[in-house]
Amino acid sequence: MLVKFNQNPFAAIDRVFDDVFREMPAFSSSFNPNPMRVDIAEDEKNIYIDAELAGLKKEDVKVSIEDNVLMIRGERRQENEEKKKNYHRVERVYGSFSRAFSLGENIDKDNIQAKYEDGVLHLTLPKVEPVKNVKEIALK
Repeated sequence: MLVKFNQNPFAAIDRVFDDVFREMPAFSSSFNPNPMRVDIAEDEKNIYIDAELAGLKKEDVKVSIEDNVLMIRGERRQENEEKKKNYHRVERVYGSFSRAFSLGENIDKDNIQAKYEDGVLHLTLPKVEPVKNVKEIALK
């Protein structure tokens, strides 16, 4: 009698590897060495960047443009009042961090809007038609 075989013969091996790597911090989906996660989207008129900066005050966030690079900087400070506690685990990341994004020719750098609310930095980068620096040279 023939039995229909629908299972992946390597499914058990896959489960073992998944279980092992799930427990290792370097492979865990919750591990991210960069404390600033971003979503980037666009439509016909704008590019949108939403940066997750939970626990930061507005004063701890800086946004700048240098040499066609958009830079988002932040600093998360550790509370000094809790020195008496014996920590069993510290997963929150403290210190300075930054993310850089190269801006294309089609971004209107003078009209970028930034809004910070509820731990999320919302940037709106308006698009423009790139200026074409083409000079035609007359033939002799």
